[in-house]
Amino acid sequence: MALLPLFAILFGACDDEKTYSDMKNAERGAVKSFIKEQGINVISFKDFIAQDSVTDIENNEYVLIDDVYMQIVRNPRNLDNARQMRDGETLNILARFVEYNIQSGDTIIGNLYDSDNPEVMRITYDSGSYSGTFTAGYMSSYYGNAVPTGWLTPFPYIWLTRSAKNIAKVNLIVPHTKGTSTAASYVYPCYYQITFQPDSNFQP
Repeated sequence: MALLPLFAILFGACDDEKTYSDMKNAERGAVKSFIKEQGINVISFKDFIAQDSVTDIENNEYVLIDDVYMQIVRNPRNLDNARQMRDGETLNILARFVEYNIQSGDTIIGNLYDSDNPEVMRITYDSGSYSGTFTAGYMSSYYGNAVPTGWLTPFPYIWLTRSAKNIAKVNLIVPHTKGTSTAASYVYPCYYQITFQPDSNFQP
C-alpha cells in the first residue's frame, strides 16, 4: 500500500513538467500580450523597406524581422559624421541597454543611464552577415561573450556616430532563439532598449 502514494507523487511531478512545446507556446502568448498591452503596431518587412527603413514612433511601429520585433527610435543617418558599417570591417561598439523579461515582468540587468560603464562589443560585418563578441560589461559577465543574434538585427539599418546626443537607439522584442544563453535555456522572451555608439577610433 505504501507504493500507491509514491506512485501518485511521481506521476503528478511528471504531469507538471512543461515540454519545450509548452514553453514556446507560453513565450508566444507572453509576447502577444506584451504587444497588445504596449499598443505596438507591427508592420511587415516589406512596408518597413517601402517607408525607407523607418519605424513611425508616433504610431509606435515595430517591424518583424526574423522573429525579432524592432523599433528604431533614433537613427543618425542624416549626419555628416555618421555612417553604416562597411563590408569587411570590425568596429568596437559601446552599447548601453536595459533587459526586461517579458514573461516574468522583471527587469534583469541594464546600464542604459550609466555613462561610465557601457557594454563593449566587437562587431564584424562580412558579406552581408554580422557577428559579435562582448569584451566588457554586464552581458559578458552574466551570459558569456557571444552577442545575441537579436542584438545584431538593427545593424543593417542603423548609422553609427560618436555624437552622444544622436547615437542610434532601438527597442527590441527578442525571442529565446535569438536571445542570451539563459533565455535560450529557460525559454523566455526579452524586451531591450539599446543604444549603439562606436568607440573613439571610429572614422566617419
